[in-house]
Amino acid sequence: MAELQLSKKANTGSPPNGEPVYLAVGLLRRPHGVHGEIMLEIQTDYPERLSPGTTYFAGKEYIPLKIATNRKHNKGLLLSFENINDRDKIARLRNNRLYVLLSDWPPLPEGEYYDYQLIGLEIIEKETGKMLGELKEIIQTGANDVYVVRSESGREILLPDIPDVILDIDLAQRQMSVYLIPGLVDEG
Repeated sequence: MAELQLSKKANTGSPPNGEPVYLAVGLLRRPHGVHGEIMLEIQTDYPERLSPGTTYFAGKEYIPLKIATNRKHNKGLLLSFENINDRDKIARLRNNRLYVLLSDWPPLPEGEYYDYQLIGLEIIEKETGKMLGELKEIIQTGANDVYVVRSESGREILLPDIPDVILDIDLAQRQMSVYLIPGLVDEG
């Protein structure tokens, strides 16, 4: 196993072409107890995939770690990893993201997308063909996601991820077609 010397910053940049793609599934928070467990703040819709025997990667160095045990704790998970059995060793993982290799993650059902697939899409208004801007951020709310679109002039448009607004997503063309319902965009 690689030595656990991790930085406090997680890598958020895109990998160079040909490099593996990693998806963040959580944030390793604080050690729990003295036997090498650590609290994971879950940042995935599929926490059941964080099961014993599966390999994940910690920190910007993507240190491989195989999950030994997991159990629910409050709103997160308590994880332990193979070959890490004390508080001092597990504490070195604190405040680092936990990643999965994208190629190891099952594909989503038809019509569902990972956030990383949507960020950067050109947003096109279907009726006029006008480019509104680029999808820069996804805000997760209780009811539905909200897409933050920024125009070339820097103006932001907030688009709710609802069927009446989001009409089509074409990943091959890197475009999202939308319908601007009346009152959605301030014309001022």
